[in-house]
Amino acid sequence: MAAQFKVSRQHLIDFVVNEARLLDAKRFDEWNALFTDDAFYWVPLIPDQEDGINHTSHLYEDKLLRDLRIERLKSPRAFSQQPPSRCHHLLQTPTVEVFDEKNNRFVVRTEFHYTESQADELQFHVGTFIHHLTAMDGALRMTLKRVNLLNCDAALPAVQLFI
Repeated sequence: MAAQFKVSRQHLIDFVVNEARLLDAKRFDEWNALFTDDAFYWVPLIPDQEDGINHTSHLYEDKLLRDLRIERLKSPRAFSQQPPSRCHHLLQTPTVEVFDEKNNRFVVRTEFHYTESQADELQFHVGTFIHHLTAMDGALRMTLKRVNLLNCDAALPAVQLFI
């Protein structure tokens, strides 16, 4: 196992910015590698939803589901990706909410605007990212990415990529 590094607040902020850039560049495998093996990517269905297991969510994806979606996005036969979707994340400066070096637990909050484009259609989503991070093997990894959409309880169109 590689030596742990000393996590700084700037490391946490840089992690969130880099994660959004990977998504915008469609580098989905690299993005997925930022998660721990037991991590979830979660988009709650209602404001202040307590968990993704006992309540319905827009998305509650573990490693297997993220892997499957990434493979589908890569497939030239994915009908929903004709023409391919593109996305853009616009982030406010991330703020560190929890900095617990002793327990290797870090939480970062980021307000965002997300745009997804396919042909002449645009989707806009606004909300807050909550990244739960841990340091392992000399790098930061997500244990949870929670995407709190402003209008999460509305009937939303299908998001093709990852917010």
